[in-house]
Amino acid sequence: MDTNHMDDGSSSDGMEMEIMPGYIELITRAYSVIFSAFRDCKDCGLELSSKTLLDHAYITWTEIFMFFMCAVMWTKVRRGLAVYIFEPFGQWCCIPSKDVSKMPESAWKLVFYTMSWSYSTYLLFFTSYSFFQNPPSVFYDWKSGMSVPTDIAIAYLIQGSFYGHSIYATVYMDAWRKDSLVMVVHHFITLALITFSYAFRYHNIGILVLFLHDINDVQLEFTKVNVYFKIRGEKEYFINDVLSNMGAVSFSITWFWFRLYWFPLKVLWASCVTSIQSVPKIPFYFFFNTLLFALLLMNIYWFLFIVLFVVKVLTGQMKEVNDVREYEEDDLKERTDTNDQMSTEGKHVQNGTTKKKHQ
Repeated sequence: MDTNHMDDGSSSDGMEMEIMPGYIELITRAYSVIFSAFRDCKDCGLELSSKTLLDHAYITWTEIFMFFMCAVMWTKVRRGLAVYIFEPFGQWCCIPSKDVSKMPESAWKLVFYTMSWSYSTYLLFFTSYSFFQNPPSVFYDWKSGMSVPTDIAIAYLIQGSFYGHSIYATVYMDAWRKDSLVMVVHHFITLALITFSYAFRYHNIGILVLFLHDINDVQLEFTKVNVYFKIRGEKEYFINDVLSNMGAVSFSITWFWFRLYWFPLKVLWASCVTSIQSVPKIPFYFFFNTLLFALLLMNIYWFLFIVLFVVKVLTGQMKEVNDVREYEEDDLKERTDTNDQMSTEGKHVQNGTTKKKHQ
């Protein structure tokens, strides 16, 4: 790793800042470039991919060890905060018992995403990096095995280990929701992007991707925490109601702006079109762009939940802010009864008790 910002946009050898394209230009140019790259690829099989991986992937055993250590650390930190701070605070505030068990998940994610997004914001707007203002610069001066600046390496360690923890947490710690399976797939794709982009030294575009996505998680968890705290001691608090509504509106707007506008027109434009211009034989071009497009499709999928939420509010089907991904009480009862029946028939009940998810 290196503390010098040798790979930022300022060292682009006089290259001018490119104007962000529109959707139509992105689609047409990306299709043209991808098709041309595929046509010119003489041998894109497994043998070439394996050779490319060995030639261009740089990651040490120390970095792998640090990843696993930090993933375990996040799990321990979350569990400790839930047991010793979040749950006791929720009980002290007299929020409904059904929310005492769910609130620590949102509180933990709010703390983490606020920290991680603040750090990526610092990197993009308070240092010499110009990746947000000029996305094509993420590939200027790219070299195989180049040094990763320490400040970006820290961001990668934080984010990569967190998503490693999140795969475990979604299955064993979080409340199960209608999109939980998609969430697990999302975490695997994100972890793959983080790991391979670091190994192949595409860390510049990785910071941009993280910045454009974490802001929505901050707003989502902020909104949910205020929903949980609206009723305390059987009394409704107006301030939390206002904050949850403001958070929901802000979340809906920034989801489209950051993930469906800036993400494709900045990140996908740089990864699909200008990357080949800067690095004609860029390694794993198809692999990374496939993952990024899969991420875009999931962003669109979750945007449908947001649209559903807005429709329910406008048509009067929903009187207050709620997470439409959550199962309704009737759904939960039916799922619980079904699971209990299956567990009994399959003799999966241990010592007459069922397992409770850890916070």
